Amino acid sequence: MPVASIIFNISSLFMKPADKHYKFINSKTGYVIYYHSISSDHTAEQIRAELQEIKTRVAIQNGIYLETVYWEEFKDDVNV
Repeated sequence: MPVASIIFNISSLFMKPADKHYKFINSKTGYVIYYHSISSDHTAEQIRAELQEIKTRVAIQNGIYLETVYWEEFKDDVNV
């Protein structure tokens, strides 16, 4: 087996899972007002806590009510 193939196979074993990407949306306007990525190796509780902290910060920075902001996960897929 070629050395490059061995290195590729070993390195792929240690790669971290892909990040999860989120967009924060102003529900009154429908506009995306912030993007954020979180490592997918976090637990669901850690992700939810971080998203809630970001949501609070985004609402304060934009001078809007907390309930006006929500998040959605989106895929970073590109059709080639």
